[in-house]
Amino acid sequence: MNTLPFHAPPKHTHAVWLGILLSQLLVVAVWYRFGWQWGVPLLFLTHAVLMWGVLYPGSKLYSPVLTRLPITDKRVWLTIDDGPSDETPAILDLLDKHNARATFFLVGDRAAARPDWAREIVERGHGIGNHSHSHPQAWFWALGPVRMRQQIEAAQAQLTTVTGVRPHWFRAVVGMANPFVSAPLKDLHLARVGWSARGFDAVKANDADVIARIEKALAPGAIILMHEGAPHGRNVSQLSQLLVRLEALGYSTVLPESL
Repeated sequence: MNTLPFHAPPKHTHAVWLGILLSQLLVVAVWYRFGWQWGVPLLFLTHAVLMWGVLYPGSKLYSPVLTRLPITDKRVWLTIDDGPSDETPAILDLLDKHNARATFFLVGDRAAARPDWAREIVERGHGIGNHSHSHPQAWFWALGPVRMRQQIEAAQAQLTTVTGVRPHWFRAVVGMANPFVSAPLKDLHLARVGWSARGFDAVKANDADVIARIEKALAPGAIILMHEGAPHGRNVSQLSQLLVRLEALGYSTVLPESL
């Protein structure tokens, strides 16, 4: 079991639902007392807050989420989503070349399809995290309780079986998580991880733009979000340029387990 003070799985999963219930009871009470002129705006306001909790990746409304490491020196946590992929070997070689360490947030069924590369990630000294079973990008945020639990539990089982390592970090698909994410994270003792620096490399093919966006957000303890296997085929090049830029700026990478 992870004992890092910033490893924070959800604790009080029922509190989320109590808060949602109380917010809607407040709407009913205001509507009853002051009429629809006050009730309708309050209804929209409470629903806007609830949707913000789903759509904003850094929101802690439904579960704790780590967006920065509690360190003050020039070290960052490099995270790479969506693998393993055909680019994993090149990425591992790049990380070795720059003496860098990263945590790979792996998709369960992709790890099952490329078990050798999933194991190689661990063997080369990198971390792994749970990034869902099948990466349902378009609708992960809207999953109900049964399918959400299946996505998280199936990935946890697959990654543990394939690599021999039980992940203790979780990243929601596209960073969006609804109220149903809390219970399986609590049961599996998974802590949710967000990010503080991203270049949108999953969709942007312009290397310079990707690196510039990340550089603007760099700070001690930053969590950098990168990807592998994007359709534009530029992820390896972008990572290479990022590692060179980090070195030039005096930054090194760190895995949270080493803190």
